[in-house]
Amino acid sequence: LPDNLALDQVDLKDDLERRRLANVLSRGLDTPAGYILPVGWNWQVGCWYSAPWPLRRERLYLIPGDSPIGLRLPLNSLPWQAEDELEWVGETDPFEPRPPLPDFHGEVAARYSHIEPTFDAHPEIRPQPTADRARGEVSVPHTAVSIEVRGGCLHVFLPPLDRLEHALDLIAAVEQSAAALALPVAVEGYAPASDGRLEKLLVTPDPGVIEVNIHPARTWDELVARTTTLYEEARLSRLGTEKFMLDGRHTGTGGGNHVTLGGPTPADSPFLRRPDLLKSLVTYWQHHPSLSYLFSGLFVGPTSQAPRVDEGKPEAMYELEIAFSQVPFGGADQPWLVDRLFRNLLADLTGNTHRSEFCIDKLYSPDSSSGRQGLLEFRAFEMPPHARMSLAQMLLLRALVARFWSTPYDKPLVRWGTELHDRWMLPHYLWQDLKEVAEDLTEAGYPFQLDWFAPFLEFRFPRHGTFRVGGIEVELRAAIEPWPVLGEEATRAGTARFVDSSVERLQITATGLTDGRYALACNGRRVPLKSTGRHGEYVAGVRYRAWQPPSALHPTIAPHTPLVFDLIDLWNNRALAGCTYHVMHPGGRNYEHFPVNANEAEARRHIRFQDMGFNIGHYAPPPWVGTVSGFVPAGTYVGPMAPPAEEAPGEYPYTLDLRRTR
Repeated sequence: LPDNLALDQVDLKDDLERRRLANVLSRGLDTPAGYILPVGWNWQVGCWYSAPWPLRRERLYLIPGDSPIGLRLPLNSLPWQAEDELEWVGETDPFEPRPPLPDFHGEVAARYSHIEPTFDAHPEIRPQPTADRARGEVSVPHTAVSIEVRGGCLHVFLPPLDRLEHALDLIAAVEQSAAALALPVAVEGYAPASDGRLEKLLVTPDPGVIEVNIHPARTWDELVARTTTLYEEARLSRLGTEKFMLDGRHTGTGGGNHVTLGGPTPADSPFLRRPDLLKSLVTYWQHHPSLSYLFSGLFVGPTSQAPRVDEGKPEAMYELEIAFSQVPFGGADQPWLVDRLFRNLLADLTGNTHRSEFCIDKLYSPDSSSGRQGLLEFRAFEMPPHARMSLAQMLLLRALVARFWSTPYDKPLVRWGTELHDRWMLPHYLWQDLKEVAEDLTEAGYPFQLDWFAPFLEFRFPRHGTFRVGGIEVELRAAIEPWPVLGEEATRAGTARFVDSSVERLQITATGLTDGRYALACNGRRVPLKSTGRHGEYVAGVRYRAWQPPSALHPTIAPHTPLVFDLIDLWNNRALAGCTYHVMHPGGRNYEHFPVNANEAEARRHIRFQDMGFNIGHYAPPPWVGTVSGFVPAGTYVGPMAPPAEEAPGEYPYTLDLRRTR
């Protein structure tokens, strides 16, 4: 048996372990796992070459494991070569002009046309004339084509190759052989070398999601066709583009809908030809937080996967303005300039350029040729649940790039300060900000309708509930809460840093209020209602502790739920109406399974909001607030009490933070 297969350590109760053990025993220990053909490319001669591998044993024994045999070859057992004898092939410059790809099927057919195929015996293959060492041939190739039968199918494992032409030539030979034998095969192994002449569709398993990278689209019609096809094929494969949390909240899959923009070739990239285009995009995104938060996922903030350029780095705006002053307007003949100016600024707190709202890892990175592709990646977009929502995002990006290409956006940066995580966490202000973006594009000649993005508002900020009294309406809607990453802690798996998601935020929108007459209280504290500019309309946010995990910021603060809201008439000191909001089932039901569909998720959401439970009649604070003189019967108070007093605005004037004491 293989070294890593011990019968006393196999869990026979596990179905996968039983299958794995059965496959090893049923195949037999004397049956070859597969066959290999050592093959390599001789650069000086310009042809394929092969030679037997000189091994100490007659047979080739694989490294123990269950992976394909191409990943388990004992390459360290091959003859050692000095460093000066190795054939080092440099990376191809992505800016180097490349000819169109030839017809490899025709070349392979012509190369092997002299071979007469026979099916009774192996065909007599004429060996190619060998070149001597003076012509630069390496006698033993360190790569091989591996062939094995696995799962009832013949698998051909391709070795790593340095050029796309070599990989396509080898694939054409495999395809022609399979066609001649009428034998279907599955090609696997190392991917061909990165080349702009080859379009790639990558499907990669990721924790919790399946990542699909589609090939670039040159026109809008191509983008529409590919996006709709991708969503439809995912549905037919029983894959979802959305999910539901235990409490019924409708969210994205957790995967990103990252958008990559560039040109047909790196030299044609608009961001390398016009560095001011990147400057315009960064400035416009910094001016309009709705572009960062309306399309994002639940995890936002300076430690998220795609933080804004002004999150967590107070001095970044000052340094960014210096970099902007070095950006030339118009064309530039220095493709490396944009990378040198922004590489140390478009990064997160740790300096990681990949974890940034504007990722320039593949723009003109000096590390390798794969980083010099002229591509800019927008990483703040989350996977929307519908194809048309995704296309609306793409249309917005295309319009903004077209506008800034013709008219650069050169404005001073804004120091938002704490307002970024205060006012811009509320959906009302984000929607008003997106309205300005739509109006701006319309004035520039790109007509946009704000209603196109209404599904994003309802999906990202679902409405919890509404209560009405007279002509007054109060609405509760979800808001954004940045999640911090905590310090290092020791766990069973090692050192970890937890993300604190125990704090949540919601928005209260009240309409029909008379200025100076009404107030809104949450758990006995006054909500700082701010006028929206419309008569009788006010908006505020409430920040509260929803859960109390062992690892959290301020772990000693207990949850504030349920949240009890009271609409108070200040003229009569009476609570007119109110509601109660729970973060889980109000009856204490503990859900063990996620919702199976949207109907069950909607039912879980609706049960958490109740237009009842508020203080009826005269509003009075709890008994421990204040004292009264004389004898007072239990459960009564001396006259109507004053409503909660207004609190100092502090650093976050738009939000009531229940974690802070009065």
